[in-house]
Amino acid sequence: MNRVGARTRGFGLAFGLFALLAPTIARAQVDCRPPEGAAPLLGATDGRLRLEWIDQRLSHEAHRMSRWNYGWAIGIGASGVGSLIPVPFVAPENRVDYYTGAVLAAVGVLPFLLAPPDVIHDGRELHARLRDFPPKTDAEVCEMLGDAERRLVDDARNEHLLNGWWAHAANVAINAGAFLFLGLGYHHWLSATITGASGAVIGEAVIFTQPTGSLDDLARYQRGDLGP
Repeated sequence: MNRVGARTRGFGLAFGLFALLAPTIARAQVDCRPPEGAAPLLGATDGRLRLEWIDQRLSHEAHRMSRWNYGWAIGIGASGVGSLIPVPFVAPENRVDYYTGAVLAAVGVLPFLLAPPDVIHDGRELHARLRDFPPKTDAEVCEMLGDAERRLVDDARNEHLLNGWWAHAANVAINAGAFLFLGLGYHHWLSATITGASGAVIGEAVIFTQPTGSLDDLARYQRGDLGP
């Protein structure tokens, strides 16, 4: 009985070990060509692991960027509406100051609504594709990985575009225009200074708080650094 029991326990242990290892055996490494310029370490990394890593990073960045984008849109839009509240209670010749502030806020809101950062769409779309149509073959893994890599590169470029020196220059130009409009056009220099300066400060705050995680993620990915 002891020998039979020992054999039974041994068989059970072997079966349990096989059950644990079966997913690993069934899911052998998928070799996908790395993008040009990437470190050799990336090419030696499992294609599924690379795809899952990009999906996680883009989903995380899409969530952060969405909060930044629509949070600022709501805040700036609310400030524009708020600037119109005093209009009925001020002299007609001073109402242009408040109208200018409202127009400036509307101009500031439009980019958030009409051209939100690319990663918001890309992160959600890639995650939905992996959830609804997971790749089953090595070829499908590599095809979807190539698409994910292109999204990561495009999103990093888009974040750089939104955060470059030209964004600061556009911010200064728009608010300088409001300053000159009120100052030269109506000689409301105090209102012009307040409107132009506050608009420039808010614009710089928008730029400096913008997430830039995709830039760091792209650099890490090209190095093959796919840790948490």
